[in-house]
Amino acid sequence: MSETPSNVGGNTRPAPPDGNFTIKKIYCKDISFETPNSPAVFQSAWKPQADVDLITEAKSISPDEYEVVLMVSVTLNVGGKTAFLAEVKHAGIFAITGLTSEELGPTLGSACPSILFPYIREVVSDLVIRGGFPPFILAPVNFEALYQKHLAEQHQEQLAARTSQT
Repeated sequence: MSETPSNVGGNTRPAPPDGNFTIKKIYCKDISFETPNSPAVFQSAWKPQADVDLITEAKSISPDEYEVVLMVSVTLNVGGKTAFLAEVKHAGIFAITGLTSEELGPTLGSACPSILFPYIREVVSDLVIRGGFPPFILAPVNFEALYQKHLAEQHQEQLAARTSQT
């Protein structure tokens, strides 16, 4: 898969392989923001510890159209108590034709989430600031590496399943 430069922080973003690739719609699917320990958390010494989880899902919604959903959950703790929990699902509808099955997986698992990431990053940042907290910016993510790791884990699970059956 070829790489093209991204305009975000000097990182590279995987380019979709040859074929027709169109972004039909990008939208926010779900948002949740909680501050379970406010207002006390605003009076605590600010030494935050963040836990960030990212998940992607892709499904076919019609021939040659796919919905890709990028989900992020950010839990920030201060002094052992949850300061805030932000959960966002951002999605896109992508029209994709002319790709082999070997090209479609990386496109849905890497290229599409890379397109969605700047949107989800902005939503999370905005939620946190509107919640009264200092800015929180999600670090850049290498979705191609995450996709390759996912494939390797699936392969190991398949090997383990085959081994246990024999």
